Amino acid sequence: MTKRIELNVDGKAHAIDVDPDMPLLYALRDDIGLRNPRFGCGLAQCGACTVWIDGEPVRSCATPVDSVGAGKVTTLAGLSKDGKPHKIQQAFIDEQVPQCGYCLNGWVMTSAALLEKNPKPNDAQIREALSGLKCRCGTHVAIMRAVKRAAQA
Repeated sequence: MTKRIELNVDGKAHAIDVDPDMPLLYALRDDIGLRNPRFGCGLAQCGACTVWIDGEPVRSCATPVDSVGAGKVTTLAGLSKDGKPHKIQQAFIDEQVPQCGYCLNGWVMTSAALLEKNPKPNDAQIREALSGLKCRCGTHVAIMRAVKRAAQA
């Protein structure tokens, strides 16, 4: 059974006809055509699918599309403003964090949410905020440097 769902994604309105229990990730990728939230584990354990709903990071693979309601969804693409990367995106570039890049969406979205709430986090606060994310390439030290750089920007 499909339902018409209206989503606000990165400041743009989208109306899609989908199963209301479908994961938000599938709607973003398959129905809206975005590529930055990634399918990783499908169990909300890795973070590759992280987006914000009203500024809060959520795992879109485990979030039913119908639960978003009037919430504003922000994806990695929605972080940049006027063609300029968000300070955390720039810090990830400057620190040369990406290796394979598959998990990057989750790290950037979660780090940006942390900095929105706590502009000057200490190491323990950064580690706590990022604790549920997975990176198989082992770029954790570079990620810490990037978050600290963005906090100083």
